[in-house]
Amino acid sequence: MSGVIRASASEARATMLRDAGVPVEIVPSRVDEEAIKEAFRAEGVAPRDLADALAEAKAKRVSAAHPGALVVGADQVLVTGGEVFDKPRDRAEARAQLMHLRGGSHELLSAAVVLEDGAPVWRHIGAARLTMRPFTEEFLDAYLDAEGDAVLSTVGGYRIEGRGAQLFSRVSGDYFSILGMPLLELLGFLRARKVLVE
Repeated sequence: MSGVIRASASEARATMLRDAGVPVEIVPSRVDEEAIKEAFRAEGVAPRDLADALAEAKAKRVSAAHPGALVVGADQVLVTGGEVFDKPRDRAEARAQLMHLRGGSHELLSAAVVLEDGAPVWRHIGAARLTMRPFTEEFLDAYLDAEGDAVLSTVGGYRIEGRGAQLFSRVSGDYFSILGMPLLELLGFLRARKVLVE
């Protein structure tokens, strides 16, 4: 049985895997995500392909150094009106993003790619559609005060598993993809590879 490595420092995704009973080692991937994003945006690549490429790039860097291991890379993009959002850099940017998303719908695309010995052996992109309610600016400022720097760790500036749930009026699609990874499909792959018991 091969070991499973998460090619990222994302604590949320690591927790998701551990909570689901997946024995996982965390090895942060040192890829220049901004350079990859800029290159793909310049080429007009579709958002789902961007998420997939970023997930694969993270896993590829780690896979080369860990022969025989299954290395999981994951990435998420938020899309609305053809515009792709990144994680906010500061509170002001988080506020601006949330104001832009307020009262409308957006899509979260979460890609996961598994590499073994440097080659992709599995990939999946999960999707969810979320509609934000038309909250007041007073609510938004109170939300940002309460969440603090946590809003900087996610695209869109919210954690729906926490206080961020109050931002929404409707959610459809894969819940785990909202959290950052298509978990159920990944678990199915790991069972097929005998990493998890059937």
